[in-house]
Amino acid sequence: MILSLALLLLQADWSSWRGPFENGMARGEAPTTWSDTQNVAWKTEIPGRGHSSPVVYGDLMFITTAVPEGPLSGGGGGGRGPGGGFAANVPHRFLVMCLNRKTGKVVWEREALKATPHEGYHFRYGSFASNTPVTDGKHVYAFFGSRGLFVYTMEGKLAWQKSFSPMRMRLAFGEGTAPVLHENTLLLGFDQEEGSYLLALDKTSGKQIWKVDRDEPSAWSPPLVLTHEGQKQLIVAATNKTRSYEFATGKLIWECAGLGTNVIPAPVTAKGIVYVMSGHRDPNLMAIKLGRKGDLTGTDAIVWQNKRANSYTPSPVLINDRLYFVSDNGFFSCLNALTGEVLFQERLPKPYNFKASPVGANGKIYLSTEEGDVLVMKIADKMEILATNTMKDEVFIASPAVVGGDLYLRSQKAIYCIRTSK
Repeated sequence: MILSLALLLLQADWSSWRGPFENGMARGEAPTTWSDTQNVAWKTEIPGRGHSSPVVYGDLMFITTAVPEGPLSGGGGGGRGPGGGFAANVPHRFLVMCLNRKTGKVVWEREALKATPHEGYHFRYGSFASNTPVTDGKHVYAFFGSRGLFVYTMEGKLAWQKSFSPMRMRLAFGEGTAPVLHENTLLLGFDQEEGSYLLALDKTSGKQIWKVDRDEPSAWSPPLVLTHEGQKQLIVAATNKTRSYEFATGKLIWECAGLGTNVIPAPVTAKGIVYVMSGHRDPNLMAIKLGRKGDLTGTDAIVWQNKRANSYTPSPVLINDRLYFVSDNGFFSCLNALTGEVLFQERLPKPYNFKASPVGANGKIYLSTEEGDVLVMKIADKMEILATNTMKDEVFIASPAVVGGDLYLRSQKAIYCIRTSK
């Protein structure tokens, strides 16, 4: 009984953006088939706009959003379509919400601050609440980038907060790098057009542990903490160079050029290799062998590279020596993570678009589309679609979460709990 309870508690955890293993994989099972009327345990409308993903600890779910207090306009900051710069100079209420993950009922809601953002976001893909929060089961850390960091107890009491200088992002496309919590350290990335830096804070007090200036343009990839041969380090993927820093001090261990612009996907690691990817201009996927020091550019530390059908926005899933990823325009790929061999790289059967990152559970990978379908793919060396689940009139930009057998989907309107009848 005690062991069963411990396992149950262990499963009730999706405390950070990429899940309990930082590779997109969940513990346990998740539903395979549903619709907007079938196997929906609950649906909770979320006010305002936010593309942060839900995080869960025990029975509590946390989400952030930004609620405008006036009409939104703007755009034209560059890029295709309406571009960036949307919704700037409009007052917003920045909210942290706590829901009961089993019922969807709001447990508490806190207004972190009210502010008028200095810079907007991409009309379709951005928001002022795109940084997924993180929790350790004692506090929830809600990061609003230029608007600051707000730390609450699980009961909703503000423990501490910290402000930062306003960021300037490429073409005013918006902010959105997820915070990373490891042991007693909170890591925050501020890669922007000028003055980029990486910050390590004490999670209890907010006191600065170290700060490292970075010669990088705008990027949205979060740090990855790992330990190799007894050395704890953190990896940050970026345009000029992917870099490894000492976890305790921020001192540079190694660096490696080779990625393209606008780096967004999160790094993943296994068996002494770290995988970093870019999918914008000069796309590249690099497998870098750990254990070296200095500048690794052009050396045999780069085990393999892939330049075709890479993700621009979605992060990969790494499981069983296989790297799965989906391009923004609908190519689904599986590569041998050890060799780089392409096992398949195929276009999905409909013209789907992707910004949400895939997640995996018990032999399945979930692909949430902008068109409202969620595809369930088999984890295998050949592409196989197990189910296509349609949520009518929905758009998925935020990434899903899987906890205790349930799948949580955040659309642009609401959060859904998908639950197979037990």
